[in-house]
Amino acid sequence: MRLHICAVGRLRAGPERDLIDDYLGRFDRTGKALGLGPAIEHEVEDRKGGGKEAEGALLSRAVPAGAVLVVLDERGDMLTSPEFAQRVARWRDEGRQDVAFVIGGADGIAADLRDRADLAISLGRMVWPHALARAMLAEQLYRAASILSGLPYHRA
Repeated sequence: MRLHICAVGRLRAGPERDLIDDYLGRFDRTGKALGLGPAIEHEVEDRKGGGKEAEGALLSRAVPAGAVLVVLDERGDMLTSPEFAQRVARWRDEGRQDVAFVIGGADGIAADLRDRADLAISLGRMVWPHALARAMLAEQLYRAASILSGLPYHRA
């Protein structure tokens, strides 16, 4: 099952980019034996300044047809890491080919995209910079793969 991170904005070289690359590399290596991966990033930019509706349209086009749609939203469900891992495993076991995680721009996610989501998750009640939200998602994907593999990375 392929996992897609669809995000507004392009990350340049730097510590956040390095962190994301590290966790996604770990995820790909660990997840392969589990039928998970690869993790693919899709970065979109609204160069015309159309706001979150324009960003929503760009993000919608980045989501593969038929994918499970998960939006990161501060109003979403707060899952534990094992609960998140079980959701990923359930989608895989149901035969889903793609899961798309969507991270909106500075103004959030367009309402129509959020309303279409199969799941909205929150990384906490605080708002995070988008680069850090992407890094935190990458880490949770790796953590989910390690939980499902029985590796000792996750200690609860």
